[in-house]
Amino acid sequence: MLSAAALDWPRIQQRGGLEMRLVLWLLCLLFAAVAGEKPPSAVAVVEGSEPIGAGNGEARVDDEPDREDPEVFLPTSQWQTLKPGQAVPAGSHVRLNLQTGQREVKLDEDSGASKYVRDGQRLVNTQSPSFTAQELKEALKMFKEGVEDSRTPEEEASLKAKFRPIDELKRDMAELDMLMETDAQIMRRLITQFNNSNSTVEEKVKALVDLEYLVHQVDNAQNLVPMGGMKLVIDALNGTDFRLQESAAFVLGSAVSSNPAVQVEAVDGGALQKLLMLLATSRPMNVKKKVLFAVASLLRHFPYAQSHFLKLGGMQVLADLFQTAGGDALRLRIVTVIYDLIIEKELISQTGLDYIPDSSYQERLRQYDQVSLLPALPEQGWCHLVPELLASQDHDWREKTLRAILAMMPYCQSDYQQNSVLLSSLSTLQKQYQELVLIEQDLGEEDGYFGEILTLLDTVALIVQ
Repeated sequence: MLSAAALDWPRIQQRGGLEMRLVLWLLCLLFAAVAGEKPPSAVAVVEGSEPIGAGNGEARVDDEPDREDPEVFLPTSQWQTLKPGQAVPAGSHVRLNLQTGQREVKLDEDSGASKYVRDGQRLVNTQSPSFTAQELKEALKMFKEGVEDSRTPEEEASLKAKFRPIDELKRDMAELDMLMETDAQIMRRLITQFNNSNSTVEEKVKALVDLEYLVHQVDNAQNLVPMGGMKLVIDALNGTDFRLQESAAFVLGSAVSSNPAVQVEAVDGGALQKLLMLLATSRPMNVKKKVLFAVASLLRHFPYAQSHFLKLGGMQVLADLFQTAGGDALRLRIVTVIYDLIIEKELISQTGLDYIPDSSYQERLRQYDQVSLLPALPEQGWCHLVPELLASQDHDWREKTLRAILAMMPYCQSDYQQNSVLLSSLSTLQKQYQELVLIEQDLGEEDGYFGEILTLLDTVALIVQ
């Protein structure tokens, strides 16, 4: 309790009014604390915030009001006293009356608060659509049960005409299931189409093209044998039409590729002899490309076929084809086949320290020992033929040729040393690729493609000089 002497206002004024301002400040805090008390269930809108669902014209749902919630205050253009815990809409002016200690509220016409009106204990936004909880429940019930279509009979008929009945769709799907063919069924149909005497050459070629697509799969290629497709393809190699020969060779090459069971059937069926005959006789270049593909697929990883290939004079056939006028497109492919056969035998002969040879490995090793490919190279003139490809301007040709020269080195070294054209080509190419390597290094490629070719050149030149 302050004494009368303590409230001597003249003396306070003489001290500069400092004590008076302090007392007024304490009273303001006291009144604010009293006015700010509200029951736990009171809901107040933070000044400056927008009520839920208000603004932007968005629809909102007004649930039933809580009976314990205080009445929402609806401000007017005049200052009115706000009861403790009473909520006010956003945008209202709120002030503290220092004389009474009560908060007062006034409507701010510019803030848009006038868009709120009272509906019982609810404050409704008149500028946005409002739905009660009951209205929402009714709408949900209608959605679940379905609403009667308001379309006219004409509109209904027009709509049905755009779609097919479900029963008709089910019937069509069942028919499609009946028409579905397995790969084996398709292959039989293609074989039948090819054997049909009424089929034209174009139809037979199309059957072979479709068959080639299927025999890429190992199982389909193996099924081709019991169906009689392998005999059909081999017999087609003897046909008089170049288109059938080309397509048949393509099917054969795809079927035997990495498929030992089919490779055995092809060799035993006489495919190798007929393929070599096509390479040795006059045929269009596109036919010989497919035939060479079939030969390469038949020889790879199959020493049994490689032995037959050498006995049938296959290396001499390839040498003649290599020197045929207009056969430039086949030369690199021929050298690649020879290189692959040499490396294949070398790899199978090398065993790692952690490898335990089994009976199958021993049998493969025995079969590869019977393949005498390297000794046949000097006899067939390959030691002079392969280096000729270094004259090509294609870097890929030069790289593969150098690798083949190195692979043939054990049996061709003396021929290489006496080949003045080869020695001159090596010297010229070394200078050329030294310059290309410098360009690569300037571009930041220390171990580039040209550096790899230069290493091959240096290795070959060091051995033959």
